[in-house]
Amino acid sequence: MKTLYWLVKREFWEHRGGFIWAPVITGLVFLVLNLMGIVSGEVFGSRHGFHLGSLDGQDIASKIQSLDVHQLQEVGAALDLAMLSSSGLISLVFAFVVFFYCLGALYDDRRDRSILFWKSLPISDTSTVLSKVIAAVLIAPIAVVICGVLTGIAMLIMFAIALSFHGVSVWSLLVLAHPFQMIGFLVGSIPLYLLWALPTVGWLMLCSSWARTKPFLWAVVIPVALGVMISWFNLLSSDGFHSTWYWREILARALFSVFPGGWLHHGAETGLGKDPASIGQFFSLSTSYAALGTAEIWIGAAAGIAMLAGAVWFRRWRDDS
Repeated sequence: MKTLYWLVKREFWEHRGGFIWAPVITGLVFLVLNLMGIVSGEVFGSRHGFHLGSLDGQDIASKIQSLDVHQLQEVGAALDLAMLSSSGLISLVFAFVVFFYCLGALYDDRRDRSILFWKSLPISDTSTVLSKVIAAVLIAPIAVVICGVLTGIAMLIMFAIALSFHGVSVWSLLVLAHPFQMIGFLVGSIPLYLLWALPTVGWLMLCSSWARTKPFLWAVVIPVALGVMISWFNLLSSDGFHSTWYWREILARALFSVFPGGWLHHGAETGLGKDPASIGQFFSLSTSYAALGTAEIWIGAAAGIAMLAGAVWFRRWRDDS
């Protein structure tokens, strides 16, 4: 266990540029762009004779005070979505980081011959692969959630301060949002991400340990070429053979499961509508964990574990000399 701890710590420190600095820089860029938008709106409004502090000819502060309960819930839902938008952008960058990390996790050791050093140590190949999986699906998501939460809170405070110059109380606006619910949703989604991302992590690490060169081409070309062939047979077939299942259930799960939130379509019956209640229902742990009742996530996890076992085997016996 202590060996695994130090292996995970090694992965974290060797790739802290992707695991830490990539989401931090993305969050800072997101905040700067929002700040530029606020400043531009103020300058543009002053130059053309209108004010951002008015809405439909009425002062925003007075407008908010005249809203009924349902409209206040809509404002709160909009603030929640604004808070999650920062996490969405950071998660997009994070998914690409995890994708290429897994793709090079086992290949890079063989390319620079450092695998010879690690094999000289009393460290099993299983522990090495497991440490890289933990870094990809647990350590990195935790760092992203922390960065996304801090960025979202900073953005809400920035908007509240901007509106405070137009007579809107900062606290009267912030109390309409549900930051703790959104934080709980993001933190509680980490175990689901671990299960959901296993097919892609397993496939990429399998290619990383098996390919002698250019693992990206092997990881992408093989499933895409197979999908093209299946679609070609679909065009020639006259008995109703369909290939959509392959693109949705095989290729998408093998290449895009590292993108967070793919499991959300299982639990929301009404989807993300305009009703504040539907928005709160969509971004809730009950909606997320409804995916655990489907076969898709468990079959994908089992396939991912099987491919990781294959990655361990190839790492143990692959000889590129």
